[in-house]
Amino acid sequence: MQLTERQQEYWHKNLTVTSVLLGIWFLVTFVLMYFARDLSFNFFGWTFAFYMAAQGTLIIYVVIIWYYARYMNNLDRVYDVHEGEDE
Repeated sequence: MQLTERQQEYWHKNLTVTSVLLGIWFLVTFVLMYFARDLSFNFFGWTFAFYMAAQGTLIIYVVIIWYYARYMNNLDRVYDVHEGEDE
């Protein structure tokens, strides 16, 4: 089955946003936390690196999920592949 040009465009946009968000996830999870060890001052009784790992990354993960869902809902409407949401 051959995809139409419009389907290929939709899929390319989907893969692009997924790749960018996975790149951000990787940077936050591995790169930022690796360098967070150097942040050695206390923050509410804990080291700042612990606070960043425990709280900061969770906020970024929620933002990534929210953005992906919003972007894909809008993209689905533009390409008329949404799941019957009448708004």
